Amino acid sequence: MPTNEEIIERALHRIDAGYVFPDKAQVIAAGIRSRLAAGAYEGLDGPALCEAVTAHLQEVCPDKHLRLLWTDEPQSLDPVDEDGGQAAFSALLRTENQGIRRVERLEGNIGYIEIRLIAGAIEGASAIGAAMQLVAHSSALVLDLRGCRGGQPEGAAMWCSYFFPDDQVHLNDIYDRASDSTRQYWTIAHLPAPRYLDRPVHILTSGDTFSGGEDVAYTLQAQGRAVVVGETTRGGAHPTARHAVDEHMLVTVPTARTINTVTGGNWEGVGVVPDIAVPAQQALETALKAVQPGV
Repeated sequence: MPTNEEIIERALHRIDAGYVFPDKAQVIAAGIRSRLAAGAYEGLDGPALCEAVTAHLQEVCPDKHLRLLWTDEPQSLDPVDEDGGQAAFSALLRTENQGIRRVERLEGNIGYIEIRLIAGAIEGASAIGAAMQLVAHSSALVLDLRGCRGGQPEGAAMWCSYFFPDDQVHLNDIYDRASDSTRQYWTIAHLPAPRYLDRPVHILTSGDTFSGGEDVAYTLQAQGRAVVVGETTRGGAHPTARHAVDEHMLVTVPTARTINTVTGGNWEGVGVVPDIAVPAQQALETALKAVQPGV
């Protein structure tokens, strides 16, 4: 069984090799090693070690995707199984209906979709299309992202594509450190359900909305296509890989950064700021009043 020092050094190696800001990786390593030398991690068990290291990582570098995570499920340490956590995430999505928790038709012909995870554009296409088909004839739509905790950039682009008429809208760019390249994300030409055009869209957010959920909210808000209602989100804009450093510990390393084509920036560290700020538990009621002023 590896020592805490060995686990930390494995995590720092992954951060140094992959973090999207190489200069910050050196600062991170110095900060964590100074705490290691001071005995900050002595005697900590797995979950406690993860909590302490994560707190220190984000103290040195306030990137909320930069974490050491405990998992009860043993992880393979075999390099041939290394996929940045994609297989595990795909399996999670299959058990959670591709991230779609609920679809309803509310009073007043208002469509409602609750999304907990943003699925990929390939595996998630059918489920996303089925949800959008069910609300296709509503007079307004509410996307509930208050409990959405992340997902895939391709899936975020697919969700956003439903609210534009064609494939001519440039949504985001993502710069990837490993390849030193930038990938463009545009609206998708062919979708498995009708596009949702010329009707109001409101997005509900909370302080728990994170990563892929923030991508959808920020992108549609920046494009002027949706009104965001609720709380400022957590603020994690960097696509991330997960690497096992022990059978029960994973280091999450942001390997890329999002660049919005309207704002030139992203929501990292600041979150998505709502257009209508209310406590999360009041967001749905507030959105429904906005789309049905007389109610």
